[in-house]
Amino acid sequence: MKFTLEINSPKDQLQAFDCWNPNEIISEFSEVNDSNMNKVLRIHTNQRSVIAKQSRTFVRKFPQIPAPIERIQTEKRFYEEIQKDSELAGFSPRILAWYPESYLLITEDLGELGDFSGIYSQDKKIQQNQIDQLIQYLDQLHRLQPQDFPENLAMRTLNHEHIFKFPFEEENGFDLNTIQEGLQELSLDFKRDEKLKEVITKLGSRYLAEGKVLLHGDFYPGSWMDARKSVKIIDPEFSFLGDAEFDLGVFLAHADFGNQGKEVESALKSNYNNSFDWDLTQAYRGVEIMRRLIGIAQLPLNLTLSQKQSLLSQAKNYIL
Repeated sequence: MKFTLEINSPKDQLQAFDCWNPNEIISEFSEVNDSNMNKVLRIHTNQRSVIAKQSRTFVRKFPQIPAPIERIQTEKRFYEEIQKDSELAGFSPRILAWYPESYLLITEDLGELGDFSGIYSQDKKIQQNQIDQLIQYLDQLHRLQPQDFPENLAMRTLNHEHIFKFPFEEENGFDLNTIQEGLQELSLDFKRDEKLKEVITKLGSRYLAEGKVLLHGDFYPGSWMDARKSVKIIDPEFSFLGDAEFDLGVFLAHADFGNQGKEVESALKSNYNNSFDWDLTQAYRGVEIMRRLIGIAQLPLNLTLSQKQSLLSQAKNYIL
């Protein structure tokens, strides 16, 4: 049966699914509001709690932006692949049920854990053991080369637009002064830098090309859950086979926003054991910094205009 997941969905419709144990009764459910892409509910029963996640034809946070509904299928496949690996299996939730006709995935509930978004305001710090776990995760993930993994090209095309194109268009209709006064004018030096844009365009083409190793595809603090003694990784709907350097660059960029870039860089160079291209990693790092500062996917950063200018100049150096 097709089913649309809503906070006002009748309990009996949810109860009708065949994923429940004998004598398991739904008691309540609530929306998980920090999901950017998808509709997510936490469902409590008399035996446990589970997470129900459903993709739609648009981005949950920005309903005006269309998004491929099949992204939840890629997320399911990603979880299936890492569950086969003993080192990765404990990082992410287990799949409990899958309803393809409704684009609905039900997984175990890791608990009401906070993510690492607090690093943007310096309210939170990634501890050394957590940095080590994040690197351990990427190190093992990037060894996987699954056969017939979805190209996820529609999601990559969506991401490509907002990483490599839209932020660098001078007339994109997005007034950055609505984010911070003076940011629009600050952005123009970078939007008008043809040499910079040429390199970014080539990097974007590389992002869209076919790769070999499995990537998370959106490896940033909103996808890392803080379980205190361990880190959990969720939301792999952007996953694909590509450059390991893309995940590494995004990781480093967000560490820069949390003022821990040098710390993570040092740990990465010491503990990431796969071969990788440092210059390519730096280029992806720079683009991620720039698109988060002058693109539509803004972060809750507490930075002055001069601090943003410094970061943008640093990012340009990474790219060039």
